[in-house]
Amino acid sequence: MRVLGIDPGLQVCGYGCLDVSGGIYNLVEAGVLKTDSSAAIEVKLNSIAEDIKQILGKLSPEVVAVEELYSHYAHPRTAILMGHARGVILQKCAEAGIEVRSFSATRIKKSVTGNGRASKEQVQRSVQSILGLSEMPEPADVADAIAAAFCCGDSVRNSAILTGEK
Repeated sequence: MRVLGIDPGLQVCGYGCLDVSGGIYNLVEAGVLKTDSSAAIEVKLNSIAEDIKQILGKLSPEVVAVEELYSHYAHPRTAILMGHARGVILQKCAEAGIEVRSFSATRIKKSVTGNGRASKEQVQRSVQSILGLSEMPEPADVADAIAAAFCCGDSVRNSAILTGEK
């Protein structure tokens, strides 16, 4: 199964694509999509939409894993901006007919580190270890996206084990 994880953001979207077979995870591709920081929000959203469409076409994932929106009372603007980017990503997945699964940040972190409150560096180091990478994935957005893909693959695999599917 091919899983694309996306860490949505208005300035930087991390993405990481994994091929998952049984308990084996192979990194296909990972990177970031960046928008022009001086551009208007509608231009940034259009750029994200075009980039996501291209990535979906190139990598052909069966499922896309995206972090759920998290809103902290001290930073509501951040959640709103992330929500715009996330909405564009979800729309492009729907347009391409690709299933989307959403996971909380704490669940994603717990799946790769064992701790739902892990730091960005802990997630990066765990992703490096799980995939046997020579270096930590940089920036942290890439590691977060790979972690989302891992969490999704793990969730699908565990569901299949529970239902007896292969």
